[in-house]
Order: sequence, then C-alpha cells, then structure tokens
Amino acid sequence: MSAMKPFQLTYTAEVPSLLREALGEWGISKRTLASVKYGGGRILVNDAEVTVRHPLEKGDAVTVIFPNEDHGKGLAAEDGNLEIVYEDEALLIVEKPPLQNTIPSREHPFGSLANIVAKHFNDTGIPSTLHIATRLDRDTSGLVCIAKNRHIHHMISLQQQEKTMKRRYEALVHGRVDREEFTITASIGRKNTSIIEREVREDGQFAETEVRVLQRLEGYSHITLQLNTGRTHQIRVHLSHIGHPLVGDDLYGGKRNLLGRQALHCTELELTHPVSGDKLFFSSSLNRDMQSLL
Repeated sequence: MSAMKPFQLTYTAEVPSLLREALGEWGISKRTLASVKYGGGRILVNDAEVTVRHPLEKGDAVTVIFPNEDHGKGLAAEDGNLEIVYEDEALLIVEKPPLQNTIPSREHPFGSLANIVAKHFNDTGIPSTLHIATRLDRDTSGLVCIAKNRHIHHMISLQQQEKTMKRRYEALVHGRVDREEFTITASIGRKNTSIIEREVREDGQFAETEVRVLQRLEGYSHITLQLNTGRTHQIRVHLSHIGHPLVGDDLYGGKRNLLGRQALHCTELELTHPVSGDKLFFSSSLNRDMQSLL
C-alpha cells in the first residue's frame, strides 16, 4: 500500500482580494473550509501558511491542502473486479455490472461497488472516504462517477444542480412508445405505504426526464433517456407513470419474463473536470443480457 498523500490544489490570484473571497470564487465551500481549518488541512500563500483573512495580491500562488478523510468504519474493503474507465487524482469513473449494489445494504452487506472501490483506494493510497456522485440501483448497469475528495464531490454536485452534468441511459420498456421525443416532468416522493417505493405525487421533489425512441420492437420499445434531476428511482417511476414500465422492473409494473433485472444501463456521462475545467465524455455499451434482447 502506498503512502497516503493529502489531496491538494493550487490556484493563482487574478486580482487583489481577501483570501476568503477568492476561495469562495474558486468553489471552495464554507463546509470544506471548516474541514480544512479544523481537520488538519492547511492553506498556503506563496508557500507560507496563512489565515483566510490574508490579503492577496495579483499573481499570488494559493495552495489548499485538504485533510485526509476517514475511510468510514462501517465499510469493509473487499477484493473484487473493478472495471475502471478513467482515473486521475480527482475522479474515478467505473462500469458497474448488473446485480451489484452501489453501496452495501442490509440484504446485501458485502460485494458492493463501494466495498471494492474502498480496497482500490487502500491499495493506491487515496486518503478519502467514498464520494459516489452518481449512484445506480442494484439492477442498473453502466457508468458511475466517484469523487476522490469532499471538495471534488461538492464541485460535481454543483454541476448536477446546474444541469451541466449530463447522464444518459438506454432502456427497454413494455409497450409501443408513440411519441419520438418528449420530456416527463412529474414530482416524485416516497410512497406512504412503503419505505422503498417512490411515486409521482404533487408534494414530491421536482423531477425531469427527457425521452427519445431508438427503435420499436414487437410489444416493446428501445429508448434513450437523459436525467435532468437525480431523484431516487426517477427513471423507473417516470416510465411506470406514463404506462411504459421497464422490462424486468417488477416493483413498478414491469415483467421478468424476458430479463431477470430491470433493462436499464447508464450509457453516457458528460461533465466538466472539477480541477482542469476540461470537458469529459464517457460512453459505455450495453451489457450482453440487454444486447441479446435487442
């Protein structure tokens, strides 16, 4: 196991200002700042340690050294197959297979993606807890974005709120979807009679899903979806709501005669790199079980 080197970022002051204001401009939240101040991090200006009240001159080099994070006592690091699509000091993009939890649950306490990533973090000396920015249901396969630091997770969450991060899925649904392209806008909340199920309800959280038909098959439709919000079970609830539940999704009205899991795969992730500002695009082809259905 390699040594745990703290994560750090360096910025250059463009204009004279107070350090605290500049840090806010660079996207460092008050919560992250508190964790730096009280959790063992440091802030340097031109290699000298300072407080946030330090006045900056144009051209000053500001280095933020983030405190190492606790892995989380409840999360066991486990050996397992980890399909890495992309990795750098800030981000980890992986492929999640179907029938694997993103995080451990009471029914499935071991073998989750989180358990396997925890082992990868240990082996490569990443001093961070797990920040899974885009979770997938157990049945859903495809791309998952993991941040390697609390600050990076915050930056990705801002992109999700501002809808600049795009997530696209492919699905097989029951019935013939007649319209070529449309948007489902329907608020989602927890069902009163269940701790798991969600439903469309007026007092729920705003949720929006864009839908486009790729092909129509005998009794089924192959569609692509873009999530504009990230509610629990959003795609499943929205598709069930319009009368086209996912194939294999028996919780929301789908049948399992064709597939032993819900036919949903995260095919594309598009985001801005939280450090470099580069545009990143990742794509993933459907799992064999969905491909053979088509």
